[in-house]
Amino acid sequence: MAKVKVTETVLRDGHQSLIATRMKTDEMVPILETMDRAGYHALEVWGGATFDSCLRFLNEDPWERLRVIRKNIKKTKLQMLLRGQNLLGYKHYADDVVEEFVKKSLANGIDIIRVFDALNDSRNLMKAIETIKKEGGHAQAAMSYTISPVHTNDVFADLAKEFAEMGADSICIKDMAGLLDPYNTYDLVKAIKEKVNLPLEVHTHATSGLGSMTLLKAVEAGADIIDTAISPFGEGTSQPSTEPMVKALSGTEWDTGMDMDALNEIAEYFRPIREKYIEEGLLDPKLMGVDINTLKYQVPGGMLSNLVSQLKQQNAMHKFEEVLREVPQVREDLGYPPLVTPTSQIVGTQAVLNVVMGERYKMVPNEVKQLVKGMYGKTTVPIKEEIVKKIIGDEERITCRPADLIEPELESIKKEIARYVEQDEDVLTRAMFPKPAMDFFEYRNAKRYQIDSSLLNEEDMVYPV
Repeated sequence: MAKVKVTETVLRDGHQSLIATRMKTDEMVPILETMDRAGYHALEVWGGATFDSCLRFLNEDPWERLRVIRKNIKKTKLQMLLRGQNLLGYKHYADDVVEEFVKKSLANGIDIIRVFDALNDSRNLMKAIETIKKEGGHAQAAMSYTISPVHTNDVFADLAKEFAEMGADSICIKDMAGLLDPYNTYDLVKAIKEKVNLPLEVHTHATSGLGSMTLLKAVEAGADIIDTAISPFGEGTSQPSTEPMVKALSGTEWDTGMDMDALNEIAEYFRPIREKYIEEGLLDPKLMGVDINTLKYQVPGGMLSNLVSQLKQQNAMHKFEEVLREVPQVREDLGYPPLVTPTSQIVGTQAVLNVVMGERYKMVPNEVKQLVKGMYGKTTVPIKEEIVKKIIGDEERITCRPADLIEPELESIKKEIARYVEQDEDVLTRAMFPKPAMDFFEYRNAKRYQIDSSLLNEEDMVYPV
């Protein structure tokens, strides 16, 4: 029996990190049978940005992708990433949407749902975990790893204990920015294991060049599962490569027991796919290298590129370094949120505005106001009153779970899109991504029924023949 288990990310985070989640379902199917016999603990195949990307860029039904993968994977568990009350979108959804989405995810083939919250507010995980457990799925509670004066190993260990008490089946250290280093990881895993008797999974990115070493020390400290990506879509901003990690542990007390011949076959399959995306310009070879600035600035790669884009729009690239210095200040002001979607965008945008305007909080985006009001949840430390006053004045703040303020949504959406619905899941698709969903439904109708929606008389519901 394998002492350490491996979750393969190439079908989700591997290509999300390197080619903006553009891999098509047809490119996945031929290798699925081989992946099923390789000996993986799980395959991460869904969630994150895959749902949005299927609709927005690939004209694919994300639910059908999941069903196709499930049909071809007979033995290995399928895993997805869920942003807690945000599901796969960028805002909080009503509880009825969360419940139904979890139910349908499990019904369509998912076994393990990794749930996290950008602020590590456990209240935003409650409904999802509760529903996963009720429906017989595996609830993995993930902590968004970050570095700050208040984010100690003890804080994360206490958070893991809180997740366990909520009913989590396993715990994940989710290092979305590649900030973990080997020896601190060793200490962190030890600290969590001392407080929680649950399987522990470690997820990191290889951006800084420390990824493989970090996973090795995590294993030595007692981590039960590690996330890797098959080598053509590993390293760089993706996860450490699968084959070297499996080989490094081979013959040790942490031997994974995986089939190296199968892994080599999987790698050979994905190599020409990687080359195709390089030739098309979608995969920038620079993303495959080491960027130690990840550790210097403690800013995820995606956030860095977003900052550059915003500064170019303002003709202010000469202020890039100043913005990078401003990010930690804004983050401190806003209660030290981890820098992950959507908080990375919120903090980054405010830092840019502070620098460009020459005054802190002279201009404040609505998302920052919402964060300060408590609409995203509870920050790691309370936001100082003078900052609250400066950003939202005397506006009322909330202390309850944000979703408690959201009315049920499903029934109204069902009525709104009744004529487009071909499966129950369509309602959930529309709930999360209104515009991309409607565009996809129009595309689907046109393809299936040869209908040009531009010719449809919406008022009288007639079509020229």
